[in-house]
Amino acid sequence: MGGIKSYKELLIWQKGIKIVVLIYKLTNNFPKEEIYALTSQLKRASVSIPSNIAEGFGRQTDKSFNHFLNISRGSLNEIETQLIIAKELHFISDDILFNEIMFLIEEESKMINAFSKNLKD
Repeated sequence: MGGIKSYKELLIWQKGIKIVVLIYKLTNNFPKEEIYALTSQLKRASVSIPSNIAEGFGRQTDKSFNHFLNISRGSLNEIETQLIIAKELHFISDDILFNEIMFLIEEESKMINAFSKNLKD
């Protein structure tokens, strides 16, 4: 992992934190009856992204790090699916925020893929 001393230096971790913050902001307006359903699912999956990046970094082996990157990638797919469901159910009215999160998810996925490929090479 070169000269990287902390997972906090990783752009994939930083972008993961941004996704978490935006998911929390977006779900503030979800119906109260969704607090233990989609709201909770989205929050947990979003927190999983930077958490798994940090945990993988801490394992200090490329193979282990790749495993945790795969989990982060899965969480991104989970969030994307849940956001589409929430949009279809009309829980999301802020199209700008929705589109920003969807863009960040796509960007983060590409960055994780590239990072993972570099670890394997």
